[in-house]
Amino acid sequence: MVNEHAFELIFAFDEVITTGGYKEDVALSDIRTNLQMESHEEQVHIMLQDKKKEEAKKAMELKSTEIKKRQMEALKDNLMGNGTSNAAAGGMAGFGGGGVTPGYEHNSTGHDYSGMGGAGAGASSGSGYSYEKPKAVVDEAPVKAARGMQLKVGGADKKKSNLMAAMAMEDNFSILGQKKDNAGLGLGFGLGAAAAAPVAAPSTPLSLVLEEKYTVAMNREGGIESCDLKGTLTLTANTDAGSLAAIVVNKSVIAGQCSTGWNFATHPKVDKKSYESKGIISLKGGKGLPLNRPVGVLRWSYSGEDAAPISINCWPEDEGTGSINVNVEFELLRPDMTLTDVNILLPLGTSDPPSVEEIDGQYKHDANSGMMCWHHDVVDSSNSTGSLEFSIAGSDVDAFFPVQIMFKSDTFMCPIEIMGVTSLANGASIPNILSRSVIPDSYTVA
Repeated sequence: MVNEHAFELIFAFDEVITTGGYKEDVALSDIRTNLQMESHEEQVHIMLQDKKKEEAKKAMELKSTEIKKRQMEALKDNLMGNGTSNAAAGGMAGFGGGGVTPGYEHNSTGHDYSGMGGAGAGASSGSGYSYEKPKAVVDEAPVKAARGMQLKVGGADKKKSNLMAAMAMEDNFSILGQKKDNAGLGLGFGLGAAAAAPVAAPSTPLSLVLEEKYTVAMNREGGIESCDLKGTLTLTANTDAGSLAAIVVNKSVIAGQCSTGWNFATHPKVDKKSYESKGIISLKGGKGLPLNRPVGVLRWSYSGEDAAPISINCWPEDEGTGSINVNVEFELLRPDMTLTDVNILLPLGTSDPPSVEEIDGQYKHDANSGMMCWHHDVVDSSNSTGSLEFSIAGSDVDAFFPVQIMFKSDTFMCPIEIMGVTSLANGASIPNILSRSVIPDSYTVA
């Protein structure tokens, strides 16, 4: 015992005996204080150092969050704003400017997807890259087959598309066919884009846009924390005749089905009495709409968890071996809705590609942005759930949040319908074009 504490004993005697061997009159508390060698200045210095480290850590976390947020916003802007043009040029333009992860380039062994709507139609007609499914490993147990089929890039599909285009042109359906193809080229790109008034031909006096946007915040267990729905009816007069339009909506049905939790408001220049009594939307005093400028004439909103169309459960687990196992599930909460071009964007916290073990649907990885996109062409009552499991190098389970969900739909929660479009001048019917769009404004899991 003495040998173990010999060093401390020597220093203790040194505090008692002075130079020359004389005993110094000191108390036991003084000896203990001297042995502890406490320094007020040192403690202040350590406290300042710890405070600086804590502030630096907070600044680093804040900066990391800002960088991640900017990356997500930039990716979302690319998907929303440049969907058709980027997709038409081929490549993954929304993911790192078109870069392709090594090993995920072209895939020409998939099923023929050209006959189906949404993603396949565009990819088969020249889109260079496709969403990938996990590649089979030799001499291992077979992986569960993915529901979503891979996309095929081949000459036969181009011939087929050219033949269909020629037939459509011969029957004067070329414009319609082109719109459908452009929608498919996006592979979900352009999701969340504001529903602008469609480009109307000179013979179409009025363009109408019905739009609903969701703002949903979910927790990591898939619970809905908040859900807000906002809808608008927007009119664009393309000619003088279109500027004098009166819009008739199914006001009685709306009033009967949208009571608790719903709010409706007309533009201040709209004749509110006419709307409330007859469901007619027109400007006060018989005035006309401005030409070639979209005008929102009716707005509605609803807040409630029952409005959320889909939930996501993201479950990352640190395996303790430098690898994280991630399980992601989605569930359609509203069987009445059909969602198309569903993209679930997952930050990975690394540029390494994920090792996908099981997947329903398709995925795309982009190393430049460290993002993974889980894609489904259609999510409806017959395809209401799906799961994804993958492993990836890392140890930070928080790196996989926030998750963003993007989709398109034409299923409105508000039962609004356009019953008629007539002229204020003579009551005659006015030719028009109607566009319906349901998109998420912000749909996140954090």
